[in-house]
Amino acid sequence: MSNTGRRVRRGAVAVAWLFVIVALLGLGTWQVQRRAWKLDLTARVDARVHATPVPAPATAGTDDAYRRVRATGYYLPGRETFVQASTVRGPGFWAMTPLRRDDGSILLINRGYVPTRAALSPTPGAVTVTGLLRLDEPHGGFLRDNAPADERWYSRDVGAIAKRRGLSPALPYFVDADASDTRTGAPVGGLTVIHFPNSHLAYAVTWYILALMSTAGFVYWLRQERLRPDHKT
Repeated sequence: MSNTGRRVRRGAVAVAWLFVIVALLGLGTWQVQRRAWKLDLTARVDARVHATPVPAPATAGTDDAYRRVRATGYYLPGRETFVQASTVRGPGFWAMTPLRRDDGSILLINRGYVPTRAALSPTPGAVTVTGLLRLDEPHGGFLRDNAPADERWYSRDVGAIAKRRGLSPALPYFVDADASDTRTGAPVGGLTVIHFPNSHLAYAVTWYILALMSTAGFVYWLRQERLRPDHKT
């Protein structure tokens, strides 16, 4: 190989190696930023969960997730939807019951866990429900899509449930009710799991270690190249 060819090859290897090092450093820094974002998210959600309940809004966005809200209205009996659930009490279902508010709008209330599908008798008359605002879950769950026609529900898809039950106008979110209904056989509320996995620090350390190892390998390669007999030829 000619001297020019060797220099081109060495240059290409050096550029590629430096690119890998920079990419690894970038990935590590990105994970550090993600960790900061996750810690901030956790703190904001924790503040919402323990805040004084506010009236249930007409709409909701990502900044409203897990906000503590309250709503007053009348349950619509016989129109429950049972959504598959996995809880600390074991497998079962979430009992989703529509609540008609005074303004005529309908809010789906996740009254809580039940072990089996069964006819439920919600509290008659006007009730005030307090709980956590939860965003719509339109994409199914448990690696399966909802099958409304077959009454198989794997996620709390507000739009699909409202359409199936003929509920209109339905608010675009649902509420996980607190554990306030203590009647025997009533759904068990207050089982919302709030958990945001945060392994970003471990990922960042891994990327930085790989960057350090790549840098050490690059330095070693440079020294070996300089010792080659043809380095100066």
